[in-house]
Order: sequence, then structure tokens, then C-alpha cells
Amino acid sequence: MTIKRPIHAAPFTVAAILIMTMAASASASSIVYDTTDGGSIFVGSGLTLNSTGGAAATLAYHPIGDTTVGVPTNINLGSFTLSCPSCGTEASGLGTSFGAFTFDLIVSDDTPTDDTAVGEFVGTSSGGTVWSDQSSVSISWLPVSLGPGTTGAISGNFGTSVFTISTPSLIVSPNSGTNPGTTTVQGVLASTAAPEPATMAMVGGLFIGLAALARKRRA
Repeated sequence: MTIKRPIHAAPFTVAAILIMTMAASASASSIVYDTTDGGSIFVGSGLTLNSTGGAAATLAYHPIGDTTVGVPTNINLGSFTLSCPSCGTEASGLGTSFGAFTFDLIVSDDTPTDDTAVGEFVGTSSGGTVWSDQSSVSISWLPVSLGPGTTGAISGNFGTSVFTISTPSLIVSPNSGTNPGTTTVQGVLASTAAPEPATMAMVGGLFIGLAALARKRRA
């Protein structure tokens, strides 16, 4: 008798694994996106912003090209690099400053199997002061998400895709990090897709079969 119970449980264990596998495959998908196609830009000054006072400094945006990722996942939406070759520490007194600015971060969903879409995160900053080892510059983003559907879209339809941006982006000092002065703009890519009807039908059929098997064994 002690041998039969594990044997009886085996079909249910296998079924549970199959259900989890089918559910995973139903929710898994990949999306192609980039921040190069739509014209990400410092409003009025291209991809590089110059300092407004003190030592010469720049804040440059580096877009990300076509990238294929699974969903859901954390994503990179490009990066900013703050550079001030002549800046010293705050104690040295040689620093620089940036005035208020706006940045348009354009995200394109280029997934071939879906309707392509373009959306815009608008970043605003009051500027700030910078030394070689300090920065007070940050960028706040609105909206915080693009999609699903036409939500936040400039054109096209995001379908079930949802791009979310982490806000604010805190711009690091020129000497900070492995790539000095580089701040990655981070976000999350998710999907509102439900399991496909065919998958749900298979899962339902599997449950019906298990129920019949259980009744037969009890009989």
C-alpha cells in the first residue's frame, strides 16, 4: 500500500509540471525596442547639453539601439554622461553649473509581430551644481509608463506592452562609476497579455482528464 500512493500521485505531479510549463510559455514573449529612432533630444540643444557657468562641462545622452528582450524584464533606456575635465573638488572652488532643461526620451516598440509604436517620456530638471566628485543634477520623468495600447503613444499602438521608467534619474558626478560620470536610465518592460485561449483550453482539458482519472481510481 505504501508503494501505490506515490504511483497515484505521479500523474498529478507530472500534470502540475505541464501546467506550469504551459503557463510560462503562454506568458513568455520577446519585444524589440530602442531609443534611437524617434529623436530623443535635449529640447533646443540636441544630444549634448553645455554648462551655463563655471568650468566647461557637458551632459550627453547615449541612446540604445534595437534590443530584443524577454518580458517581463528590467531594461536600459539609454544613459547620460556628465563630463567636466577642468572641474576640481568642491573644496578647490572650481566647479560648474547647469541651468534648467527638458529632455524628450523617445521609446520605439519595433516588435515585428505587433503594431509598432512610439512613445515619449518627458524629463525635466532644475539643473544644479557640479564638481569633479559631486553632482546635484537630477531628471524627473512624466509619464512614468507608456502603454498598453495607445496610452502615452505619439503614434502606433503598444498592444500589451508597458514600458515603465524609474524616476528620478540622479546624474552622478564626473568621477563616479566604472564608466566615469555615466548614469543609466532604468526601467521595466512588462505585458498585460493574458494566457492565450488555446492554452487555457488545454489546461482546462487537462484538469477534466485528471478529475476523471481520480474518479476512476476511487471506483
